[in-house]
Amino acid sequence: MAYTALAPSSTGLRDRVAELIDSFRDSQARRREFKRVYGELARMSNRDLNDIGVARGNIRDIALEAAYGRH
Repeated sequence: MAYTALAPSSTGLRDRVAELIDSFRDSQARRREFKRVYGELARMSNRDLNDIGVARGNIRDIALEAAYGRH
């Protein structure tokens, strides 16, 4: 009778679950950063936004860039 050893999977279930949890935590942290930046800018007056060179219509894009590195 021949014996063949099965190679262990490159990532076990425990590793995949840990990666999923890390990914979820990273997503939550990025979402919190988006909401923080968006909220801070949205609460500013038009005059304050103008002083820092931000148009109210660009707040979402700025928050996306801060949190995700893109817009």
